[in-house]
Amino acid sequence: MSDPVLLCYCTCPDPASAQALAEALVGEGLAACVNRIPGIRSTYRWKGEVVTDSEELLMIKTTGQRFAALKERLLALHPYELPELVAVPVAQGHEAYLEWVRGAD
Repeated sequence: MSDPVLLCYCTCPDPASAQALAEALVGEGLAACVNRIPGIRSTYRWKGEVVTDSEELLMIKTTGQRFAALKERLLALHPYELPELVAVPVAQGHEAYLEWVRGAD
């Protein structure tokens, strides 16, 4: 069975940190591609308070084999005390694209 492709979500507090993370993950071969979606608003409970912030969302394309290293690097670079990192397996897709994700170095 081939290496599963994952779509990982991560929020960042600002464009600069989002760009730095995207460049590091792709540049180090931990992700094939990172899309940055600016202008999202997140509402969440943090340390007993409800908070709403502007953030950028990263959509990170990687594989199951790369995930542990990606997670370690993201946690080392991310400015948040508790960064969001959620990985969702890709059940189906354009096979040529999925093979590109698997083969990206």
